[in-house]
Amino acid sequence: MSDQLIVQVKQMIIDALRIEGMSPDDIDTDAPLFGEGLGLDSIDALQLVVAMEKDFGVVVPDAATGTTVFASVRSMADHIAANRK
Repeated sequence: MSDQLIVQVKQMIIDALRIEGMSPDDIDTDAPLFGEGLGLDSIDALQLVVAMEKDFGVVVPDAATGTTVFASVRSMADHIAANRK
């Protein structure tokens, strides 16, 4: 998986969630997205599912998969790299 994909995922998060004043460099690649990390919630997860499908053509099929995929930016990028069309 490339560093470029990591940056693309971080930018997708910023754009999809309309986080102002944050750049991709401000997001820790391995920090949790939910809870103590970025502090995202279930509404944010839905927005990220839609953004991933739109931007990368990758689907998160169910909540159990989503828990793993949305653990961190790196896990999102791994899922995208493995499932991209």
